[in-house]
Amino acid sequence: MSVRHYFSGFVVALALVAGASQLSLTSALSANALEQGVPSLAPMLKEVTPAVVSIRVTEMANAEQGLSFGGQLPEGLRRYFDFDQMPGRPEQQFMPRRQGAGSGVIINANDGLIVTNQHVVANADTISVTLKDGRNYPAELVGSDPGTDIALIKIDARDLVALPFADSENAEVGDFVVAIGNPFGIGQTVTSGIISALGRAGLDNEKYEDFIQTDAAINMGNSGGALVDMQGRLMGINTAIISANGGGSDGIGFAVPANMVHTVVDLLESDGEVRRGMLGVQISDITPEVADTLNLDAGRGALVASVMAGSAAEAAGIQVYDVIVSIDERAVENSRDLRNQVGLIRRGETVKLGILRDGHDLNLSATLGGSEELAQAESNGVRQSDADDFVGATLQSAGSAADGVEVVEVAPRSPAWQAGLRKGDLIVEVNRKAVNNLREFNSKLADTGDLVALTVQRDNRRLLVMVS
Repeated sequence: MSVRHYFSGFVVALALVAGASQLSLTSALSANALEQGVPSLAPMLKEVTPAVVSIRVTEMANAEQGLSFGGQLPEGLRRYFDFDQMPGRPEQQFMPRRQGAGSGVIINANDGLIVTNQHVVANADTISVTLKDGRNYPAELVGSDPGTDIALIKIDARDLVALPFADSENAEVGDFVVAIGNPFGIGQTVTSGIISALGRAGLDNEKYEDFIQTDAAINMGNSGGALVDMQGRLMGINTAIISANGGGSDGIGFAVPANMVHTVVDLLESDGEVRRGMLGVQISDITPEVADTLNLDAGRGALVASVMAGSAAEAAGIQVYDVIVSIDERAVENSRDLRNQVGLIRRGETVKLGILRDGHDLNLSATLGGSEELAQAESNGVRQSDADDFVGATLQSAGSAADGVEVVEVAPRSPAWQAGLRKGDLIVEVNRKAVNNLREFNSKLADTGDLVALTVQRDNRRLLVMVS
């Protein structure tokens, strides 16, 4: 099984392409509905489809990065050919390196604003937009956010049609939806299905994910296209699929929900980027085992495993073992939900936090930070535990001064503390295999069993720390 992020796109699968599928849908309709005639989506689609556009992009590269003869020679032979001095060779040659197609949705007709996926327009030198009526316009990038895979582009055009946003919080499993886009570059295509699940995540742990899952098939060319409800409102932006054979759709497609899209678009329009706030906590989900071990009277929320020194969380008075249950009166279901919510709030803004501490409800206020470097090191201020075995240890890459992973903070009584890790330790090996940064640490950790051997540099000594 593989998760495919096609450059040119993802589509939502139409379950009605085969006779058997048509029969299954028909059998689900009431006898009364059939007597009145099979319902049609045509009236709604006539209003909606002009708002969905096709996008083509081109990325340029110098000839040696493209398909030039010299660029293909082995390094050992290339020194015998002085390409820079060849007669008639221009000083710098450029050639198209990549062309791709995707989809987009007009969300502001007056300003010509179009939302699409970030991976559709990433590194593009030229972006062109084709409307349903055939008009073609060059587009400029307003801003993009890799964290949510959302980008905003703009065209200068008149007589545009825009889609209104739906409230994706009101979406329910079983709701009918349609997907509109440009699969395989063949032209605008409409497919249909239902919402199969809500709140899907885990496709990319470095991104902010809260996907709507649909059985409508997603294929290349539909990335950035519209997932629309039966009222003709934008329910989500089609983004990814899971495919067992690594090819086309198997009926498991994902869309970024409209509420997340709307928030990101507003930030991109005003700032050109998403300047995320940082709370400064390490968090964990509250499993039944964790709740029983820590005597927590909570079935939802995010457990605080550590608080970063000098962070917004520390200034607000958040403590280890606190459970964050809400932000600005919106419930926090788990650690991923907390990360998503904080990740969509601009730095410098003050939020109200609902806290459960030792069975008592507290209300705290935190003004989100801060430092770009610190935000990046700690996944924008809220970092989920990479492994349950290390709940309570805050880690970051050591940086240029030394290779390894630095222990920034260790929560008292946490598994990391009990194993012997301390603030300031430098982890240089996992199971006797060197690690140079946090990414390598996480990769090595994924290959270990229940017991992990860490080689730790402390002052001028190396220690063996066994963590279970």
